Amino acid sequence: MEHHGTGHRPVEYRIEDLAHHSGATVRTIRAYQDRGLLPRPERRGRANVFGDAHLARLRQIADLLDRGYTLASIKELLEAWDAGRGLGGVLGLAAEVDGPWTDEKADRITRAELDAAFGGEPDDAAVADAIALGVLEPMPGRDDEYLVPSPQELAVAVELHAAGVPLLAISGHLRELRGQVEHIATRFLEFTTEHVFARYLGQHPPTDADAAEAASLVRRLRPLAQQSVDAELARAMRLFATRHLQQHLTSGQPASRTDEALPVALPASTTRAVEALVGQENVAAFIAAATERELQARTLDSLAATHSNSPSVAQNT
Repeated sequence: MEHHGTGHRPVEYRIEDLAHHSGATVRTIRAYQDRGLLPRPERRGRANVFGDAHLARLRQIADLLDRGYTLASIKELLEAWDAGRGLGGVLGLAAEVDGPWTDEKADRITRAELDAAFGGEPDDAAVADAIALGVLEPMPGRDDEYLVPSPQELAVAVELHAAGVPLLAISGHLRELRGQVEHIATRFLEFTTEHVFARYLGQHPPTDADAAEAASLVRRLRPLAQQSVDAELARAMRLFATRHLQQHLTSGQPASRTDEALPVALPASTTRAVEALVGQENVAAFIAAATERELQARTLDSLAATHSNSPSVAQNT
């Protein structure tokens, strides 16, 4: 039973009361106990008695989970807290990283406005695809209204569609672009972690001073990724758009694909695994050979399947 008492008597909770006040389930609380995330309760006879410290700890765990921490990392942070080291610096760093990486503000759009923006013809499949991509987010309790996390991204789709690009091609291009941009983001994070943040994050968890300095660096470096991508995209567009136009004007025909090498975005983990296997100088050759072997294997499988599905040749008896 929950006791509030009078004066300075501490509040006491049964595990069911603690679950009710914290929002966690009884099963979750017991799991946290098994993992060492919660202090031991006071034992009275056959009952466990919890207090305000347990309630505060559960709320702290919930907050850290919402910030994206795993239970293992939360345990490290809480152990540091119990040892007398504060979490203020770490939480400040987490808040800085979790903060917006763009000045763009989300907007809302009704289904009628959406249909009108794309030619006036309702397309449920295209809307479902946009939701799957995160371009639109359904509004709870509003079937005819959507949240638009990036109005700029939606505006690009509107302009491309108005120029004659099919919606299916637009969503396919976005998926391809997103994969390449995520690769760029991963490489930028790996690069800055290795050369900038490693000295602050070497201790687990970092001290308040190191975490505060790392948070300051995040604020300073935040615009650099966008600026570098903008500059390189402008350079590449100027170079390839000019070349593309010249090919069309000189030949009178659409530019055809050539045998020149084209860049392909690969996950950093894949590149590192191949590099560990064959050495850095052989990564490109290995990937090219593996791709060629896969294409040949698929060709052989296709030929075999075609033969097995062909009518049997009658045999003389």
